[in-house]
Amino acid sequence: MNTQDAKRVLETALICAQQPLTLRELRTLFADELGADTLRSLLDELVRDWEGRGVELVPVASGWRFQSRPELREYLDRLHPEKPQRYSRAVLETLAIIAYRQPVTRGDIEDIRGVVVSSQIVKQLEDRGWIDAIGHREAPGRPALYATTRQFLDDLGLSSLEQLPALEAGGQPLAGLELPPEMQASLLDEVAAEPAAEPEPATEPAAELERAAEPAAETESAAEPAAETETDSSSDAPSPSDDALPPPASPAPESDDANAAQADA
Repeated sequence: MNTQDAKRVLETALICAQQPLTLRELRTLFADELGADTLRSLLDELVRDWEGRGVELVPVASGWRFQSRPELREYLDRLHPEKPQRYSRAVLETLAIIAYRQPVTRGDIEDIRGVVVSSQIVKQLEDRGWIDAIGHREAPGRPALYATTRQFLDDLGLSSLEQLPALEAGGQPLAGLELPPEMQASLLDEVAAEPAAEPEPATEPAAELERAAEPAAETESAAEPAAETETDSSSDAPSPSDDALPPPASPAPESDDANAAQADA
């Protein structure tokens, strides 16, 4: 079989395949008569042959496949106007942590995010086929270890985890990738829902010290009128006068026997 016929066979098999095809599966097309190196060179030629078209041949984690180019997604989505499933920011953050820190447990994810990871979030990612439990950590309770799957890489158009973009502080999860429609829509909704933060005006240290001293000065000024009020109220209070004092007690009347005793003396 000449090279041109071999390329036609590869091209037809890849176009008709519903899933990516590995090199091992492609070799079976030729009864293992073509080596892996020859297959790779033929696939590279097919990639060049399809340049400039609306469909491209790309290698992903599960093998080789034909797919539409990302810039044409806007037009193809009009054939399927139904809204794709959307994921919350918590789901995407959990997925990003697993992708960059795998394998991780739910406890590891909670330590990074600072909040509890619900079972529903993990179930959503497992049902989508993006993560899977690959084992258990030898720790109390033997928590499950989670990692991403080949399906996750296929949906992002990646062949390995090394192609993930570098992490940036304060950036969006998985930013810089050609995301599936449901992930892309979820991120756009999150960005639109967040209010823009207004920049705080720069202040000089002296001005900050003056503002810090203002509350103390206000407290002292508020205390001074209170002290004056107490002084005024104490001065206005009526002082005890002589009229208010009780009359002196009158001497007790002397008896007749006492008078007689004084006369005898």
